[in-house]
Amino acid sequence: MILKIKELLKSNKRWAYVFLSLIIMVLLGTVYSYSVFRVGLESYYKIGAAKSGIPYMMGLFSYAVFMLISGKHLDKYKPRNILIFGSLLVSLGWVLSSYTNSIFLLTVTYGIISGGGVGIAYGVPMSVIARWFPDKKGFALGLILVGFGLSPLITAPIARFLVEGYGIKEAFLILGLTFGILLPLLSLPFRNPREEEVIVYKNKIIDNKVYMDVSLKEMLKTKSFKGLYINFIIGTMIGLTMIGVTTSVGLDYFNLSLSSVTKLMALFAIFNGLGRPTFGYITDRYSTKNAMLLSYGLIILSSLSIILLKNNIVVYAIIFSIFWFNLGGWLAIAPTSTLNLYGIKNYSQNYGLIFTGYGIGAIAGVSTSGFLLDYHGNYHFLFYYIISLCFIGIITSSKYLNTKSQINLAVKYESLG
Repeated sequence: MILKIKELLKSNKRWAYVFLSLIIMVLLGTVYSYSVFRVGLESYYKIGAAKSGIPYMMGLFSYAVFMLISGKHLDKYKPRNILIFGSLLVSLGWVLSSYTNSIFLLTVTYGIISGGGVGIAYGVPMSVIARWFPDKKGFALGLILVGFGLSPLITAPIARFLVEGYGIKEAFLILGLTFGILLPLLSLPFRNPREEEVIVYKNKIIDNKVYMDVSLKEMLKTKSFKGLYINFIIGTMIGLTMIGVTTSVGLDYFNLSLSSVTKLMALFAIFNGLGRPTFGYITDRYSTKNAMLLSYGLIILSSLSIILLKNNIVVYAIIFSIFWFNLGGWLAIAPTSTLNLYGIKNYSQNYGLIFTGYGIGAIAGVSTSGFLLDYHGNYHFLFYYIISLCFIGIITSSKYLNTKSQINLAVKYESLG
């Protein structure tokens, strides 16, 4: 009986890493709960909305940059050591934020230190999970990314409770100390698998697939990089734009009450989380190009539905669930495609570069959509713009991405340019 239990634990070891990674991602995703502190910070520092948003923007920027930088070192050091280091930076940033007396210092502590820690820690579970799941990378990565996407549903109420009960500075301190205890403890079991621990899963992979490990320099020369990077920018432009206007569209276009829109936010967040394992699986099973085309098709149908169908709360709930679902999907398509196209060896560094498209998409999407709404004063033009972006994405994915294979080939076998 004891031997059977040991065998069961051994066979499910890789799923234990998924569970641990999910919790870690929930904790790291607390960075997205910054809005809970924002109003109070404006009053405390006597600043406006523009300045109060700087620590959050810097946090997202540092997150992307440090993920790229740390990717170069994942093969040099043990995964748990890097994860612990990033976790301690996250904790340090939150703790120091409780002692700041200006928005500039908060930008350094919350934005650069804590945001950088998130970037360092974020790539480790993804890299480790990808190695433990060579047979179902997309689905496994999508599962752990659910934690990051759904984090605000869990951590925002906790942060709000702490702010209301103890104050902003005390909330920063409590959360920082909590992260300093939980994250390092959760990091301790992390390691890459030995060959004999994953050989059974590797044997399930189709024999005619050729796996190559492509360096960052080689990746930049490939056609597939252009297709993946451009489409990731477009996908995040669309997703972040529609998430940004979710409330205003509900209020101004569908004439819903603020209460109704607020209640639906939890539903949208759940769909955002579900999009990650779903599109991770689709990317693995049916190719990067097909996953992208499916996403664009859903977005086009949703945009047309807003324009053509009668405005009511059911239509609004369905359509914006699809928009949020697709943004979650793109955050699984990109890492899964990076693995499938360029291999595991340089994955963290390669995906770190790919992920910069998220920042570009955020800036481009928010700025262009804001200009359209200010200039035309009509949401129809925004939806036509979204549809146009989808067609651009369809063209570029068809031109640069190969549907027949999920696997990267040596650069010399791929047409360059």
